Order: sequence, then C-alpha cells, then structure tokens
Amino acid sequence: MIYSSGRDWLGARHKAVALIGMSGVGKTRISQLLRDAGDWFHYSVDFRIGTRYLGEYIADDFKREAMKVPLLREMLRSDSIYIGSNLSFHNLAPLSHWLGKPGDAELGGIPFEEYCRRQRLHRAAEATAMRDAGEFIERAGMLYGYPHFVCDTSGSICEVVDPQDPQDRVLKPVSEAMLIVYIRGSEAHEEALKARFDRAPKPMYYREDFLRAQWSRYLSEKGVEEAAVNPDDFIRFGFAQLLGHRRPLYQAIADNWGVTVEADDIADVTTAEEFDALVSRALDARGPAPR
Repeated sequence: MIYSSGRDWLGARHKAVALIGMSGVGKTRISQLLRDAGDWFHYSVDFRIGTRYLGEYIADDFKREAMKVPLLREMLRSDSIYIGSNLSFHNLAPLSHWLGKPGDAELGGIPFEEYCRRQRLHRAAEATAMRDAGEFIERAGMLYGYPHFVCDTSGSICEVVDPQDPQDRVLKPVSEAMLIVYIRGSEAHEEALKARFDRAPKPMYYREDFLRAQWSRYLSEKGVEEAAVNPDDFIRFGFAQLLGHRRPLYQAIADNWGVTVEADDIADVTTAEEFDALVSRALDARGPAPR
C-alpha cells in the first residue's frame, strides 16, 4: 500500500483514496464532504462510465425511443434536434435506465440476452474507468491544483476484479496510486438497503455467471417464461442474493489490498480531518501490509 501507517497518511502532502463498498454505505457522501472541504478532487466512477464509455449507447437508446414518435423521427433524421443524456454526479438515472431490467416488454423489461450484452459493456467500462483514476490524480493536480484525490467507486467494483490475484489488472494499478478503503456495512445497513431497494428496485450489475444462475433459478421457481417475467420482481429476487455474494468479495479486497472502516464510523464523519483520523486508525489497526 502507498501509506504504511497512520502517521504516513496524516503526514502525506498528497492523499489519494478509493472508497469501495455496497450502495448506501456512505461513499458518495464522504466524497462530496471531502470535495466541499476545498482541496480534494472528487472522481466518480459511475459518472465516468456513463459519460466517457457508455454515453453514446445511452443516447442511442433515447433516440431509439424518439424514433417511434413521427415528429421526433422527422426532426432527428434532419438533424433538427439533439437528444443526449443529462447524467450528473447526483443523477445517474440515464445510466440505470440504459442498463435496464430483463423481462416483459409491456412492463418495461428488455430481452435477457440484450440485458447480458449491456452488462458486459458495463463491466468493460467499469474496469477501464477505474484504471483511468490514476491519470485523473495527475490531472487534478496539474490542471486544478488539488493536492488530494478521492475515487468514489461503483457499488459493483467487487464484481470486476479478482482480489486473490496479485496482478489483477484493476486492483494493482489502483492500489499503486491510491489507498483502498472498504466501508463495511452492518447487518442493520443491509436490512435498510434491502428495504430501500424493495420500495424502488433499480437496475444492477451482476457478474454474468452469477446472473445466469439466478435467472435460471428464478424461471424455475416462479414457473414463468422469459418474456413473462416481471422485471421488478426479478431485480428484487436477484438483489436479495447479491448482498451475500458481494460481502466476502469486498472483504477480500480490503484484506489483500487495503483497509476496512465501519459504515457506522463513516456516518459520524463530518469533516475532512475526522476522515483523516479514521483512515489513520484503520492503517494502524491493520499493521504492515502482506504484499
């Protein structure tokens, strides 16, 4: 790791950290808090995915829908209107809408194989967006004068890496440029996340072997054909299995590549100084890294 101790972290002139963890544990809140402190650059992996790597796919999806409306079709074909995504750090809805949910088209679903194709595109985009972070550390300093850098990762980062591989193409460059900090949620956090997701299920990224296994299991248990699947019902079903699947993956990343802090402790952080102190304690509690 690039910081060997809490003292090393606190004394660093240039701090760089990658926050990982499940959705809702506080990654974006802390990133915004650090950015608002004035000397931290906030790099959002989801924003990078949705603009640099999947932006054209997202816009094409909007155009495909617009082409169904005669007036918009005519205007698009004559280059009279522009249709694009207004994705932002605070609004990732265009990316979620494009990723979609498999199932009945009448209920907003898309064919399962198309869903898998989009999942593969997202996987490649996420891995590349993570590797881009190292370049942005340099740009943040050279262009804008930010001494510190926080990488706000996607909740699915654990799905695109192999934490047991010391040469992993994502974790290796990231760990050489930043301290990886896993924000570990408690059982209460997971229950709250399940309840929130149940109220408003949203598209998710799944590792393809896991996704196909859950899809087959769902069809078998529910006794339905692919085209008749309720998209929200399947997404809820998959998400319930996903939490248990991801928990050990995140912990393996922290154990092999970084440090762990608790979501309850992150929730108490209100200043950049308090965040620094929390990371410092995590480094000292870990001791020397094994690699």
